[in-house]
Amino acid sequence: MNIILERSKRFCGYLVGIVFFVSGVFKLMDPVGTKLIVEEYLKFMHLDFLSFISMPAAVAVSLTESVLGAALITGLWRKITAIITLSAMCVFMLISVALLVFNPAMDCGCFGEAIHLTHMQTFVKNLVLLALCCASFFPFSALGRPKKRKYVAFSFVTAALVLFGVYSLLYIPVVDFTGYSASARLAASERHMDNAHFAGDEYEAVFIYEKDGKTREFSLDDLPDSTWTYVSTETVRKETGGWDESIVTLPVMDASGESYDYLAVSPKVMVVSVYDVDGLSPRKWRALAGFLRSSADSGFRPLLLAAVSPEKGEGILSSLEQEEGADTGFLREVFYYSDYKTLVSLNRSNGGATFFADGFLVRKWAFRALPNENRVAELGKEDPTEPLLSYGTVGNLFFQAFFLFCFAVMLLL
Repeated sequence: MNIILERSKRFCGYLVGIVFFVSGVFKLMDPVGTKLIVEEYLKFMHLDFLSFISMPAAVAVSLTESVLGAALITGLWRKITAIITLSAMCVFMLISVALLVFNPAMDCGCFGEAIHLTHMQTFVKNLVLLALCCASFFPFSALGRPKKRKYVAFSFVTAALVLFGVYSLLYIPVVDFTGYSASARLAASERHMDNAHFAGDEYEAVFIYEKDGKTREFSLDDLPDSTWTYVSTETVRKETGGWDESIVTLPVMDASGESYDYLAVSPKVMVVSVYDVDGLSPRKWRALAGFLRSSADSGFRPLLLAAVSPEKGEGILSSLEQEEGADTGFLREVFYYSDYKTLVSLNRSNGGATFFADGFLVRKWAFRALPNENRVAELGKEDPTEPLLSYGTVGNLFFQAFFLFCFAVMLLL
């Protein structure tokens, strides 16, 4: 009986640990997105003045949550881990109750951009986790002891998490869960202008029958028996239609506010997005100008989109004119304006590049990993299908391999 009880308690601990680990990794993979979630919480709690700590807090919360999940799965320091987990769950419960009561227009961010939950779903999830914690941790005297090799497993996984976090901070997420992922389509593309709001113009026939003074609609595959009397037939849009989530917008405006969205749907477009102009030094601006120039020479339409007011944009260009080696004239030709939310979703790297082909998103690069002139020239000649397929496949395989390694080490070692 004691063995069954102990294993049941450990199983509950495993479940809580898996949720914590997966949730932490998803947020750790996208620190910029997690930072935005932290900022939303600070605004919700009227603590906007603490927004400067949003990025450190995002990384700390993500890493702590994933490491705590690893400790729960491996079963290390069980009493301390139990106390920390219960404390965290109490805080999460209070937050979920507040979200449920006040119903702000925000996502809980429990799993980053990967999984979106309603406030009620968040509350139920936390309630279930809290129940599992109680079943796993009480009484504290019956928590048991871990095997010594689990300390080695925990060390390997923690090291992997730290490296994964550093990579995510320096580059862009290995898997993109935003709407601006590979193969996303721009609404401005001519081939999608007529159906940008609907997944397709699909219609179906609806047959209306009457019986005992009541009418009811039937489909062709589900016609009623002879006791029903035919009334009429109507053609309606299929309910499976609706907004196609693969279609996204990309505002492109000049200083006067005139829209140039169509520029982004040329055969091959290289977009550099800057959502934080203050975060770019003159050296980085020169590097972006050189990259866009090489893109233009390779057959791309170069666009630089900045989330800034036209007045401040003009000030940046004017100040760059004083810098030696800055190709300001070229920058003025490709400099356009967009909104912050779009640009930070388009590419998590400030100054990162995004390749579009005929209105389809092909791939992205972080600022630190911009392709060199030779690679840009190759992309200008290649069929976009190949880099599109390889981009999505490599990221998914890496992420799956990371998860497989962590769980294999924690459960098998």
